[in-house]
Amino acid sequence: MMDALICAAPGRLILERRPIPTPAGDEVLIRVRRVGVCGTDMHIFRGTQPFLAYPRVMGHELAGEVARAPAGSDLAPGDPVYVMPYMSCGTCAACRKAKPNCCMNIQVLGVHRDGGMAEYLAVPEGFVRKAEGVSLDEAAMIEFLAIGAHAVRRARIAPGQSVLVVGAGPIGIAAALFAKLQGGVVTALDSRQDRLDFCRDHLGADHIVSLNDDTRRALSDLTGGDFFDVAFDATGNAKAMEAGFAYVGHGGTYVLISVVGADITFSDPEFHKRETTLLGSRNATPEDFDAVVEAMRAGKVPTKALNTHAATLAQLPEVLPGWMEPRAGVIKAIVSC
Repeated sequence: MMDALICAAPGRLILERRPIPTPAGDEVLIRVRRVGVCGTDMHIFRGTQPFLAYPRVMGHELAGEVARAPAGSDLAPGDPVYVMPYMSCGTCAACRKAKPNCCMNIQVLGVHRDGGMAEYLAVPEGFVRKAEGVSLDEAAMIEFLAIGAHAVRRARIAPGQSVLVVGAGPIGIAAALFAKLQGGVVTALDSRQDRLDFCRDHLGADHIVSLNDDTRRALSDLTGGDFFDVAFDATGNAKAMEAGFAYVGHGGTYVLISVVGADITFSDPEFHKRETTLLGSRNATPEDFDAVVEAMRAGKVPTKALNTHAATLAQLPEVLPGWMEPRAGVIKAIVSC
C-alpha cells in the first residue's frame, strides 16, 4: 500500500491509502520523491480547472527513482528520473508532426488522469527520462521550465532583440530566463513588485515595469516608441492577453503561453498594419526538456532561488491554502513524498 493525496472536491485534500500500482508491460514503476506544485494544481484546488473531473490525484512536475522497469529497458531500479507528463498517443496528426505537446488525444498527468502526488506512479517508459547531473529537487522543476523554453524556441529570438514577458509567475519566469539565454534584451511586466525584483535579481532581466495606468507609456519610453520584437503573455488573464497585442512592435511576434476559457479579440487593422506573427505555445516537447537539463547542468538556471517553499505530502493539505496567497511569495514549492 502507499499514501496518495486526493483532491476529492474543490478545496478538499485527503491523504488516503491506496494499492501500489501494478505496471503494465511497457510501464516503469516510479517511487515518487519530489513533486512541484504549479498553477494548475492551485486551479484544481480552487475548482477552476476546466478539463478535470474529481476526485483526482494532482501533480505533474515529477521526479523520483525507478522501482521497477520493463525487461530490456535502459532504466534500472534506483535510477533517478523525471517524467514528461503529457501522455501523447503517438499516432494523431500532431504526433505525426513531432508535436506531441499538442497531441489530439493528450492525457496530462494530474489533470486528465491521476498524477504524482503519491508514493508510487506507473508511467509508460517513453515518458520517463534519467535525471543525470541534476538533483531530485531540480528534476522536479524541469517541466515548468520546459514550458518557458518551448515558448522561447517557438519565438526564434535573435540576440539583441527586445523581449517583453507579461506575467512574472513561474511560467513567465521560465520564459524570461530562456529569452535571456538566447540573447534577448528582456523586460518583465507584472503587478507584483516581488516577482519583478526576482526577475531582475536572479534572471538578469534588463528592465522591470510595474503594471499601472502608465504601463503603455513606460514600455514605449523603454523602446523609443518601437515596442517589442517579441512579447510573451504568461498571465492567464484574457484582458491582459488582449492588451498585449499593443505591446508588439511592427514586424514583431506575440506568443500566448497562457490558456484561458474565453475568446480573445484584437484589432484587425492594427494586427495587419504591424504584420504581427501570432503564436500559441502549449506544454513542451522532449527537445525542450533536454534544453532545460542542459542549462541546469551548466549552472545557468538559479534553481536554489526558484525553490522557495517545501513540504511533505502529509503537510500539503494544511499549507497549500496559504501558499496560494500572494503574500506567501511562492515561486516554486516542492513536495517530498
